[in-house]
Amino acid sequence: MKHTVCRFSGVCLLAIIGLSLYGYGCSGSVEQSPADSSLDFNITEPVARDFDAIKEDGVLRMITRYSSNTYFLHQGIEWGFEYEFVRRFAEEHDLGLEVVIIGVDGNPYDLLNSGKGDLIAGNYTKTPERKRVVDFTRPYNLVNQVLVYSDNLDNPPRTVAELARSDIPVTIRSNSSYYHHIQDLQKKGMNIAVNLVANEFDTESLLFDVSQHKYQATIADDNIFQASAKYMQGLVQGPTIAKNDTIAWAIRKNAPQLKKELNDYLYDHFQFRGEDRKPKRSFFLDVLRDRYFEDSKPLADYYNPNSGLENKGVISPYDDIIKSVADSAGLDWLMVASIIAQETKFNPRSKSWAGAMGLMQILPRYSEVEDSTLLYDEEINLREGVRILSEHLDHYSYMDSTNQWAFSLAAYNAGQGHLGDARRLAMDQYKNPNEWKNVADALLKLMHRTYYRNARHGFCRGIETVRYVREIRNRYEIYKNVLAMKEMDDQQSVPGVLGIFNLP
Repeated sequence: MKHTVCRFSGVCLLAIIGLSLYGYGCSGSVEQSPADSSLDFNITEPVARDFDAIKEDGVLRMITRYSSNTYFLHQGIEWGFEYEFVRRFAEEHDLGLEVVIIGVDGNPYDLLNSGKGDLIAGNYTKTPERKRVVDFTRPYNLVNQVLVYSDNLDNPPRTVAELARSDIPVTIRSNSSYYHHIQDLQKKGMNIAVNLVANEFDTESLLFDVSQHKYQATIADDNIFQASAKYMQGLVQGPTIAKNDTIAWAIRKNAPQLKKELNDYLYDHFQFRGEDRKPKRSFFLDVLRDRYFEDSKPLADYYNPNSGLENKGVISPYDDIIKSVADSAGLDWLMVASIIAQETKFNPRSKSWAGAMGLMQILPRYSEVEDSTLLYDEEINLREGVRILSEHLDHYSYMDSTNQWAFSLAAYNAGQGHLGDARRLAMDQYKNPNEWKNVADALLKLMHRTYYRNARHGFCRGIETVRYVREIRNRYEIYKNVLAMKEMDDQQSVPGVLGIFNLP
């Protein structure tokens, strides 16, 4: 099973702390900023990276935002509708998946065209403005855009016409498709008051502010509203302002191969059939819709700051003990947490087919614990895992930190024997055996008989070890950023990370 690596892009998160975000009002005018101000940048030629280059690289990069319907962490594990849907495509093509989280001032289109990502998967509506700078796949969803009121409004408008006759401002982002539709209505003579807020506020954050009576009204896709309303009190659905908006993934204009592969995949999961052209979804897509737009434990935790509070950490239920054991060995606890997420998804009762046990998958024959059943004890298992990891780090202590960690993680996964074979193979090819890239290439070669028949330790499933290292290191980076975002919990002006701010 493929796993996923993640990183944040855009401004350094710690630089956000002093940022002052604001909203400003306008009423009725159509002479306002463009409907998608995130497109206000110098449009550069997109890099040449089509599907053949992606296959050669072995990694598909997905650009998205941190939200309940795109991508989020639940107890250290990746979740999200867009994440799971794109991951299935990556798995079908034997690709690793890298998630690029848009930073506070990051621009998704710039990230795409510069090659930092390969597709934007963020519940994006096709709009004329967006089509100027990116291409889109075939749709995979249809949504209605609905007005959402605060429940403290007396007699909220029941129609768009009633809204236009009221003085109720609709709070939205200028870079949203919602604003595009409001502008269309304004051009038709409907004098709808608009309160534009900073583009960093996502739909969920605005819904939350409406539920808390900070704003009187906003707009949301009906699926996002329905999911949010299950966990936010104080929201009232109003009239529909746009029907059947098509949701699709954005890609570079010069990536026809990728577009074809994505379209073939999406066709298998979402089609318009019959004379009525009603959407038909695959079983898998229906499962994802139920998981992320109906009741689920991860979503409940995402929205509810008190859900399971006594058992929650910022990353996992075992944050405190991981910190304690890692600190005692002089290791970064977030790296240890990332290893545990990769090994067992924080399941202390896990046991592999090979007999590896507990959180860090300790093989009894390598353990100093005489009673192997004690390896199911979280602290004992952690101490054994950290001891073994420290031995690997000591073994490669002559390397720089980046290579030291890469080699140590690879040894933890595949063993020193296979790693030694790979280093000897790298030397046979006149490459530096102390550089991870060279040894990673050699590990992949050890999957082929031409190479492993002469290896001391035989066949090695090198692709798993290479991915293991890459995914742990990248998950470590996203854990660092999540921790930084958590530290901004008291900075109420920082929007767009509702699930993170609900952590204790």
